[in-house]
Amino acid sequence: MKVYTKTGDKGTTALFGGTRVPKDHIRIDSYGTVDELNSYIGLIRDQEMDSHYKTILIEIQDRLFTVGAILATPQEKEVLKNGELRLKNLGIIDSDIELLENEIDKMEESLPQMTHFVLPGGHQTVSYCHIARCVCRRAERLAVHLSHNEHVPEIAIRYLNRLSDYLFVLARKLSSDLKAEEVKWIPRK
Repeated sequence: MKVYTKTGDKGTTALFGGTRVPKDHIRIDSYGTVDELNSYIGLIRDQEMDSHYKTILIEIQDRLFTVGAILATPQEKEVLKNGELRLKNLGIIDSDIELLENEIDKMEESLPQMTHFVLPGGHQTVSYCHIARCVCRRAERLAVHLSHNEHVPEIAIRYLNRLSDYLFVLARKLSSDLKAEEVKWIPRK
């Protein structure tokens, strides 16, 4: 299989099911941003950290491939001609969101209560988490925007929302683990 097909040379690309759309279509922007997020999470996973975090990040990356597949599939192409679901073995389920919530709760047990906003930074790994969090929020906004005009399963949006929370808490936890300086945001008076 060749990497290049030349089918996109005129600015269109195919969704799951073969429908061709312009490369700047909101659906392409949505799953492209999820792909960008997945790459940033890979960058976080490549940093020195507890192996448990790496295991969870691999699980998240796997789920993000699923979210991308969901976003790349128009509703009219969700069912194959033989009646089978196109993504029958893929999907985001409640336990995927519960995993993120449980991980957030575990990390927060060892963190002080937040009393102020924190400026992103303090350590390279922490900064990567904040970048991923911002990209995740953008992916969520794009998925919501797509959902105004086309079908997007609500659970995919919920997953992205919870994932951004996870990435924020992971940044805080890694700041603590790495003894990184947290700089408080101080508004002007």
